[in-house]
Amino acid sequence: MMNYPPVNIDWAYLVEKIERLLDLSDEFLSRKLADEVDVDPLLFRDHIAFRWSHEGVLEAVSYPDLPERDELLGIDEILARLHQNTRQFVAGFPANNVLLWGERGTGKSSAVKCLLREFAPLGLRLVELHKDDLFHLPVITRALRAQPFRFILFCDDLSFDEAESGHRELKTLLQGGIEAPPPNVLIYATANRRHLMPERFAERGEQAEIHPEEAISEKLSLSDRFGITLGFYPVSQDLYLAIVRHLAARRQLELDQHDLEREALQWALLRGARSGRVARQFIDDLSGRLAMNSLDRDTPLASTGHL
Repeated sequence: MMNYPPVNIDWAYLVEKIERLLDLSDEFLSRKLADEVDVDPLLFRDHIAFRWSHEGVLEAVSYPDLPERDELLGIDEILARLHQNTRQFVAGFPANNVLLWGERGTGKSSAVKCLLREFAPLGLRLVELHKDDLFHLPVITRALRAQPFRFILFCDDLSFDEAESGHRELKTLLQGGIEAPPPNVLIYATANRRHLMPERFAERGEQAEIHPEEAISEKLSLSDRFGITLGFYPVSQDLYLAIVRHLAARRQLELDQHDLEREALQWALLRGARSGRVARQFIDDLSGRLAMNSLDRDTPLASTGHL
């Protein structure tokens, strides 16, 4: 009788992977794959922003969030590069798909959305697409190809696990499929990390593939297909305070600058981060508190109800 060496199995890891595969199977079976979409061009004349729903329907956004470019401090070079690429695209000249990556709350999404303020009158339209719906990309691009507008497919907070399949359709659209990409469609995506597919240390070890560099290259190939990558880096304390002062001035908040900066730093300390998003949240809170204080001073004392 042969004696086999003991096999060490990480049962917790194996169970986790099985549960993940079961969840993905349920998710895939519950999805509704969209049929061909017949879009009325009048929809794009009346609206500038859209959302692709999980049910496979293109929905107009009646009240889009359109940040102003001068609200975004500290990223002037990034905004200029993004603006130039979009200007080329809207004018009908060659342009690149764009990946905006980096620290959360540093203005990646706002940098994309603010483009509509300038370029929507020139025919630009923005379609927000969740990463779970990327398998609809062939249907979406066929519906948009014939439209007399320019479209940016906006994928926010994009990243993939190994078991997710949406990256295949994204790769094909970016570059690599037999069908030419629509000349009137680009993808602008945001992500918290530069490489959209996870790369694990185990892939570099002895138990990895015979040619681990090929597996790693495959994971990096998705982000490499974006022609332009723009990095957003941590916000310094000086820049954070400059953003706070800028937003406070725009809202005409009457507060001593020393007190403003002291409260802003306390707010950032409690949040554990400094970013443009944190600065805006602080200004929102401060604006509300000052407005309530003003209302309380102007409101007469309520009647006690005594005769």
